[in-house]
Amino acid sequence: MSAVTPDALAVALGEELLAQQKTIAFAESCTGGLASSLVTDVAGSSAYLIGSVVTYTNEAKHKLLQVKQPTLDAYGAVSEQVACQMAQGARKLFDSDYGVGITGNAGPGGSEDKPVGLVYIAIATEDDVYCKELLFTANRMENKLRIALTAISMVIDILREKKLEENI
Repeated sequence: MSAVTPDALAVALGEELLAQQKTIAFAESCTGGLASSLVTDVAGSSAYLIGSVVTYTNEAKHKLLQVKQPTLDAYGAVSEQVACQMAQGARKLFDSDYGVGITGNAGPGGSEDKPVGLVYIAIATEDDVYCKELLFTANRMENKLRIALTAISMVIDILREKKLEENI
């Protein structure tokens, strides 16, 4: 069995969003826009990708995505709480059905409690926010790609789960 390619994942995401007539927006930090870039590699992605923002600093997260300053102060940018607020902020900012928030430490540099490769990916829907904590162990560039692909895959899984729930 061959590995899933980035373009195949982006195509699958687009197909699911189109089939369900849903839209998506991204708020990225450590991936620097890579996840939304992969999505825009698919022709016709403007039918479901509303927008994307790279919020690399805490100030940008706060101003553009309404991430609460007390959350940033208490947990830091690399946290589940910030990823969730980023996803919700992206969804609200772009008025999309789904919002994706990605924050983490792609490397180099890190600390004991926030090592290189630690990332939080959150997906906000109308009803809920799903978040995963993951640890990637490659170099910076490889980590960024793996994080972006994982975020896309998470959205596909949520879309497919919702489709199954609707058909039950």
